[in-house]
Amino acid sequence: MTSNGRPRITVVGLGADGWVGVPDRLRTMVEGAAVVLGGRRHLALLPDVSEQAREAWPSPLRDGLPGLMAKYADLDVVALASGDPLVSGIGSTLAELLGADAVHVEPAVSSVALARARMCWAAEDHDVVSLVGRDPRLLLRALAPGRRVLVLSADETTPAVVARLLVEHGYPASRISVLGDLGGDETRVEGVADGWEGEVSRLNVIALEVVGQGLASWSPGLPDSAYEHDGQLTKRDLRASALSRLAPAPGQLLWDVGAGAGSVGIEWMRAHPSCRAIGVESDSDRAARIARNAGALGVPDLEVVHGRAPDALTGLPAPDAVFVGGGATRARVVDTCLAALGPGGRLVVHGVTLETEQLLVRLHSEHGGELTRIAVEHAEPIGTFTGWTPARAVIQWAYVKEQS
Repeated sequence: MTSNGRPRITVVGLGADGWVGVPDRLRTMVEGAAVVLGGRRHLALLPDVSEQAREAWPSPLRDGLPGLMAKYADLDVVALASGDPLVSGIGSTLAELLGADAVHVEPAVSSVALARARMCWAAEDHDVVSLVGRDPRLLLRALAPGRRVLVLSADETTPAVVARLLVEHGYPASRISVLGDLGGDETRVEGVADGWEGEVSRLNVIALEVVGQGLASWSPGLPDSAYEHDGQLTKRDLRASALSRLAPAPGQLLWDVGAGAGSVGIEWMRAHPSCRAIGVESDSDRAARIARNAGALGVPDLEVVHGRAPDALTGLPAPDAVFVGGGATRARVVDTCLAALGPGGRLVVHGVTLETEQLLVRLHSEHGGELTRIAVEHAEPIGTFTGWTPARAVIQWAYVKEQS
């Protein structure tokens, strides 16, 4: 037990051969534990041990874990898991809940390692995406022509869902290999996304070889046509400029205030799988549209808050960066965003009206930062000729909060 009274948990990974493949050292540990936790399938593999408490994971897991841990707070506990407990497994969840000092992990060979070995893929040559308990559209961000992806399946229905996504998003000729029951009585079903069919094991990993011409870029400034919108969209060139100053970094959180179609928050999240964003939008139709755009572009976890700033910002987790694409002149909006940022936090505000320009000039005078006027023109037909059509000029104020 750790010094603060939390249970010390040893998480033991089991291979597809179950209890038979567990080393003697770990068998002794499991059989000698006062408490063993795990899935019902894992617990059923164990030999009977007199007076040993055994309990299946609660459902829903995260809601029930604190109570379960408190129940055994005075005991050392062993937990059982599949393969490597830190590959989309219970080990990661327990470490997050209890802290790494309270969790010790004894991994078996992960399904990812086994799948990689069966495909003979080098570790650095592919991405790994888990769809276990997650929105399948997360896969979309990882798709690119010629790319290899290992997908951890939720169950036997996942390959068909993946095939449909590939077809719908421009990769119908992609090759799919479904590797079932890795490390045990292994199976392998192969085919292409378009016309995919076949019965597969409930326990499977999907190996994808992506072929096609879907939307793949992670750089800021996706085509405006990638978004469903009603005109309230931060256009491509302006979006790229804003994101270059917002500077997405792994694990950081963006507030996209007055989000419109959600494009800035979406491209912030596409920059890295651990980037997070909250889109704040007062119009209900636009708020729903943001969620649709986020799912279609591979970041369905983008959080949408339907409300008007600054009141809608109350209680949100502190951001690392804030983009204000609309509503800057509303009372307290920019002040609230500035106050929410910590040292090193970035704020970018766009405006097209004289009133917003006056505000941003004043803020630049008071706080410093970078004030830019951006005018974009596009070549368009004029009768039988071609000429430049200007868009509205945008004033951009970019600011990095200094140490107080």
